Amino acid sequence: MTGHGRSAGSRIRILVRRVHLWLGLSVGLLFALLGLTGSALIFYTGIDAALHPAIRAGQESPAPTMDSPVWDRALATGRAQWHDPQGKWTFEVTGKGGAIPARYYPAPGHHADRTMIWFSADGTRIVRAEPWGGYLMSWIYQLHMQLLAGDIGNQLVGWSGVAMLLLLFSGVVAWWPRGSWRKALAFKRDASSIRRLHDLHKLSGLWSVALLLVLVASGVLLALPTVTQALLSPAAIPAPRSLACGGRQITIVRALAVAQRALPDGHVVFVDVPERCDGAIRVRVRVAGDPHPRFPGSYVFVDRSSGRVLAVHNVRRAGVGTAIASWIRTLHDGTVGGMATRILAVLTGFVPTLLFVTGILHWRRRGRGIRPV
Repeated sequence: MTGHGRSAGSRIRILVRRVHLWLGLSVGLLFALLGLTGSALIFYTGIDAALHPAIRAGQESPAPTMDSPVWDRALATGRAQWHDPQGKWTFEVTGKGGAIPARYYPAPGHHADRTMIWFSADGTRIVRAEPWGGYLMSWIYQLHMQLLAGDIGNQLVGWSGVAMLLLLFSGVVAWWPRGSWRKALAFKRDASSIRRLHDLHKLSGLWSVALLLVLVASGVLLALPTVTQALLSPAAIPAPRSLACGGRQITIVRALAVAQRALPDGHVVFVDVPERCDGAIRVRVRVAGDPHPRFPGSYVFVDRSSGRVLAVHNVRRAGVGTAIASWIRTLHDGTVGGMATRILAVLTGFVPTLLFVTGILHWRRRGRGIRPV
């Protein structure tokens, strides 16, 4: 009976190793690509700013306040060049001096993607304007998220991520020691080259597997929002309309003041100004307890004619599913623990390449066979 158990265990281990091998051969290269591009994106805004000195001009100056005329001045400057009655403007409130980042979205269904725009610190000039995907860091972002293939690429990345989770789990199961843990965790420097390759592959995977599981699982949930919705059921974000068309529209400054009163402990990070006459101004706010510094989950919707609050989506009161979902992006991009975890995420992004290269070399040197080690 005992011998039979060992035989069954050996067969299972061989099967798991075979599964691990074929998963590695099928999604390993994509895993490496997503890891490298993900590492580049951890600091993508800083890298982009370093590549474009024009948008760094005036960084030493104070950041514009919420009541500064700069916001409405920048909107007028942008509208003078881009205007679509169905489009939308988004301004980012960085809390820093220098150029003001913004995005212009043409009408839904328009063939053009959004345009990324940077206004001068006083809002009177456009210092840079490029289509999303038309410059290096945005191209890398689209490669990482969609493999440059739109919604189909998004699905491919998401479901390949599920295969990558199986790859990681199968690697741990295949490694799981039957005897000495010390021996299983050792790197044998004096062993043959094929053994050193095996140890390098094994140990680099083991020491990073927890972080890789977090990064891959959170990436799957970001790439497959329908899966996230099914698993977590986060509260839907409201989409109210302004109550009347025509007449005088409120300024961005007034909308920001209204939003601050609605969520007085919040910090404004984005403001969306739709061109539609019935489109509500949406102010994105980070409240205490929201984990992501740049993409928080709370919103205030302001009527563009009357300045009344139409709806408030407070992530703290939106239920457990919303609270859990708010952690997905911050876990994926490493912002969960500040600079230390961001650097750790960068380093972890190189591990899939190391695993792929060492795995391929080890497989080739063993004559493309599976044998217990």
